[in-house]
Amino acid sequence: MIRAPLRFSSQVRALWVGLLLPLLLIGQALPGEQSARGSGGLTPEEEVIIGVYRAASPGVVHITSTVLSQDFFFRIVPERGTGSGFVVDDRGYILTNNHVVENADSLEVTLADKSKVAAKLIGRDPNNDLAVIRASVPREKLTPLRLGDSAQLQVGQMAIAIGNPFGLDRTITRGVVSALGRSLKADTGRQIRNVIQTDAAINPGNSGGPLLNSRGEVIGINTAIFTPSGGSVGIGFAIPVNTAKKLLPQLIARGRASHPWLGISGMDITPGLARTLSLPAKEGVMIAQVAPGGPAATAGLRGAQRRVRVGNFMVTVGGDIILALDGQKIMAVDDLTGYLDEQKKAGEDIRVDVLRDGKPLSVVVRLGELPEE
Repeated sequence: MIRAPLRFSSQVRALWVGLLLPLLLIGQALPGEQSARGSGGLTPEEEVIIGVYRAASPGVVHITSTVLSQDFFFRIVPERGTGSGFVVDDRGYILTNNHVVENADSLEVTLADKSKVAAKLIGRDPNNDLAVIRASVPREKLTPLRLGDSAQLQVGQMAIAIGNPFGLDRTITRGVVSALGRSLKADTGRQIRNVIQTDAAINPGNSGGPLLNSRGEVIGINTAIFTPSGGSVGIGFAIPVNTAKKLLPQLIARGRASHPWLGISGMDITPGLARTLSLPAKEGVMIAQVAPGGPAATAGLRGAQRRVRVGNFMVTVGGDIILALDGQKIMAVDDLTGYLDEQKKAGEDIRVDVLRDGKPLSVVVRLGELPEE
């Protein structure tokens, strides 16, 4: 039987064209999208990331630290750890985290050309988890990275991390600056201030590597992650590059950084604690201990006089309550250390406004230099 050819009404033909046309266009870029891509089919963002990687990755190094320890039979056993770092000048100085090189008996650096060279620890600052090492190599093998300005950062701008996560050399990840002004506690117990938070993937081995902006400038030193699982969950932290720029000359010249020291240990006063202990101030820092012979002791500041139980804790009370430094209101220990680190230097005088037995008192203290641990 011969079938007659099918005939479609104009409405049916229009319906088929409407259904088939999008299918025919799959895989073809729309005019606007095509104009947004370069000649190689890359988006402007992809070109930025590729450009940053090509320029900066040769300056990122893989650091291997070796610690000699003894096993059960008292045999010497080398234990190795890895991290990242980046070249800061053509003399071979490399910036990294203190925890990457701490206690290392030997250090080795793997450069971009895969060559391995011995490195020497030059200086470190545990209070900011920073360290400088040096590799003696020809200048032509070094690619120093440009240091940016972390004070100009804005939440939402691009953040690019390059490092060696899990030993995978020069891995790049991209995200944004998620938050600014975070505080992070160093191993020494002191707060690192103005820490950068980013969602660029950071994993073990990234420590000490650079966090960069879209211009390829270092804006931070990747140092820590928040993770319940041990891997990246999109919350990483970087020490601001301005902190490193401030300390770098000292670490190279002296091997350590100078931090102003008041010579006290203290406790934050909260409204609840003030109520429980009937304190004369609802906020501030109550001095618990005064270092013997330290700046505060020399100036006559007083520490705690007695211990009382608050719930399940013993609290030392009766010391001077610090309300302000040079007229700057102090609400917590973090405020106190932050003001000292950002505004003062060892050897300078500072006016400390306190409450002693409920009465206001001002004491001038000549700041010392924070002793090494």
